Amino acid sequence: MKNRSFTRLVTAVAIATAFTGSALAASKTEIKLGNTVPYSGPASFYGVVGQATAAYFAKVNDEGGINGRKVTVISLDDALAPPKTVEQVRKLVEQDEVDAIVNQVGTATASSVRQYLNAKGVPQLFVQSGSNNFQQPKAFRYSTSALMSYEFEAKVYGQLIAKDKPSAKVGILYQNDDYGKDYLRGLKAGLGKALTAEITYEQSDPTLDSQVLALRAAGVDVIVLAAYSKQVSQSLRKMTELGWKPLVYISHVSAQVHPTLALVGLENTVGVMTAAVVKDPSDPTWHNDADYKTWLAWMTKYQPKGDINNSANASVYATSAAIAQVLKAAGDDLSRENILKQMTQLKDYAAPMLLPGITMSMSTDNYNLFRKIQIMRFDGKRWVAQGKPVGE
Repeated sequence: MKNRSFTRLVTAVAIATAFTGSALAASKTEIKLGNTVPYSGPASFYGVVGQATAAYFAKVNDEGGINGRKVTVISLDDALAPPKTVEQVRKLVEQDEVDAIVNQVGTATASSVRQYLNAKGVPQLFVQSGSNNFQQPKAFRYSTSALMSYEFEAKVYGQLIAKDKPSAKVGILYQNDDYGKDYLRGLKAGLGKALTAEITYEQSDPTLDSQVLALRAAGVDVIVLAAYSKQVSQSLRKMTELGWKPLVYISHVSAQVHPTLALVGLENTVGVMTAAVVKDPSDPTWHNDADYKTWLAWMTKYQPKGDINNSANASVYATSAAIAQVLKAAGDDLSRENILKQMTQLKDYAAPMLLPGITMSMSTDNYNLFRKIQIMRFDGKRWVAQGKPVGE
């Protein structure tokens, strides 16, 4: 009898707790979102991510909020330093009691709190990284990426090279960390054969001259530069000095016309390839586009000090719209678990400022947000789409 009474008591408490939780979620008048970005330090130019996130939800609030609820964005500076990230995220979760962490900047920084957030059951949505670290639904179900997968991008490059240049000697120059290794793994998978050269560099290397010379000595015809902007510029500049013109694919994170290609000389980068999912706001192609005009109006009103040629403003606008879509779908159940559930049910969402044919999708077993990407070729002035989006 005692056991039965205890069971009934536990059941009653569980039901009451569930009911109370649902009632609290339904009565919430505010949605709290948090993120950490580098507003200070050498990577402070990424502060635009936090600014654009806050600006987007200021627009949402002016339009009535989400399901009648105001959205508060708490954005804290971590200087892109993992120890500071840990401190700030703990504050966001334990003191500010945010409903989710969104648009967090940095692979290493976001990775430093991934275990903590998953243990706490706090959604870590749209991390501004394409790392495989945020595409592991079984191990880290609360952590998802906002950028195209580095591994997926490189796999597509490999498939294109294998199709268009089957006899080419292919080399890769990659950063010696998780970011670079994602590209190495993807390129090998897509190419389906051994690479002619695999060359690494460290972020602390003053130049990449020796690495470029090693690639040329290996006789490669096609190169994938799995590198950040500075190192892409250095590599392309050295190739220009050598008068060496292999076919080059560059990581989408470094595909800015200014400064990456401009530092090399735009005339020297004709034919360089990359991938994209977002409309480049500096490209006149889009300036009569209705989507662009709406985005520009938002920039003018809510982000007046922002650079309209900085594609990060367009990218964060798109991901913030997707976050709003997820929260809207959550309805009155704003529990963290339901927010994650709605995230994993996002399907073919055509967020504003995405390129034609590009959509966002997520499922419980696949956290690759972009299932198709657009291959681009630089013509000396702008990136030009090559055919239709390709991918899964």
